[in-house]
Amino acid sequence: MIYIYAIVLCGYLLLWMVSWREEGKGPFQRMASYLLRRGQNRQKKTGRKRNWQREMYRRQLGNKLKTLQPGQGVQAQITDYYASQYQSILLVGFVGTVLCLGIWIAAHSNPLLLEGSYLQRNPYGAGDVPVALKAQVEGSEEEIFEYVVQERKYTAEETEKLYAKAVRILPGIIKGQNNSLEDVRTHLDLITKLEGYPFTISWESDNYSVVNTDGNVHNEALEEGMNVALTAHFRYENWDWDYQMFVRVNPIVYTKQELLRKKIEELLHLQEERTGSEEGMILPTQVGTLPIIWKEVIEDSSGYLLLLIFLAAIGVYWVRSRELDRQLERRRRELMMDYPEIVNKLALYMGAGMTIRNAFFKMGENYKKQQKERKRYVYEEILITCYELQSGRSEKEAYDHFGKRCQVQTYRKLSTLLSQNLRKGSNDLLKALRQEADSAFAERKSLAKKLGEEAGTKLLLPMMMMLCIVMVIIIIPAYFSFMI
Repeated sequence: MIYIYAIVLCGYLLLWMVSWREEGKGPFQRMASYLLRRGQNRQKKTGRKRNWQREMYRRQLGNKLKTLQPGQGVQAQITDYYASQYQSILLVGFVGTVLCLGIWIAAHSNPLLLEGSYLQRNPYGAGDVPVALKAQVEGSEEEIFEYVVQERKYTAEETEKLYAKAVRILPGIIKGQNNSLEDVRTHLDLITKLEGYPFTISWESDNYSVVNTDGNVHNEALEEGMNVALTAHFRYENWDWDYQMFVRVNPIVYTKQELLRKKIEELLHLQEERTGSEEGMILPTQVGTLPIIWKEVIEDSSGYLLLLIFLAAIGVYWVRSRELDRQLERRRRELMMDYPEIVNKLALYMGAGMTIRNAFFKMGENYKKQQKERKRYVYEEILITCYELQSGRSEKEAYDHFGKRCQVQTYRKLSTLLSQNLRKGSNDLLKALRQEADSAFAERKSLAKKLGEEAGTKLLLPMMMMLCIVMVIIIIPAYFSFMI
């Protein structure tokens, strides 16, 4: 493969050398311009007829480019387009070839098989290395083996030297926070693995009540120091060594505060024993010559509750403020959904000979009869318009106010249409209302489709939650049955 990579890179080098006079911002753009120009020149010299499919593709491509950039010539845009395509192909090919070459170099830079038959091992601690080997015997087919080369093992002499070093540094490591092994008062760090050494270490103690194999030191009841023998068992491959050391465990040293707490605890236990059969218990009033003042620790969570109440109040305020916006949005959608019905009724009443004023009164009276069943925003606005007309306001002002109160563009359009009819006396109002009703029904279908899509999107989260719950119900019993 190295020869293929070398040929490809040499081709790029040669192409860069012959294209350096071409116009372009970078080497790949110049190479692309050179290839495109050579291709066009070759086509002109040979006088070859273009394939009709290729010609149709170029014509469609030119139309698309002309639509996007109508200020430039079609042929120049096609040339730039193909030059950009060639530049991308050349760049991807070059980067890919360089990357493949780097991978090849990395794969062949550290071979495990040397001199045809020598396998290189990793040093100790570096881990085993898998290697793929091919073996061929004369007169037979080639065989492939997947083999694991184990890391290097220490010889007996090297192991002895490492053991001697390990036992010298071990006491300083296991002492933990103690000053030395001759003055042990807290936990010992009885390690099982020594970094940089191949041994596994296990521990034994001749007095587990004082020092156990976890390194925990129990010296609370000691009145004087005690020697404890610890034995470290070193193991590596087939070799075993035992190294014994002695530690001096001394009584625990309490601070003044810890000592005071211990004395108070002892007084409490003593008082409990004395008054165990009585109905109550009198706490000790002094420790030594010092008086004790007792106070009950009461777990008062009212502060957290107050904080939660404040947070809840803020949450309620935020939800209520958002609820107002949601109500306005619901009102807008309801007005949009009712708009075709309003326009259709106006057209129907006017077709029956009613005036616009009487049509509004008719819709208002019908709504009053059904008002208790369901409240509709648009009919509430119609009732307000009827009240304005009854109070003596002009029809033009009432219809303009109706459109402004609805705060929806379609109703503003309707109020403008009605006002123009009053001002100009148009005879085509009925026709215009019927056309508006047809377009309003089409918009209502589109809005209903959009609301259905939104409802389906909102159901995705509950469906995903239900799917997760079902998966948990299925997987957990299967997992526990497998563990059993």
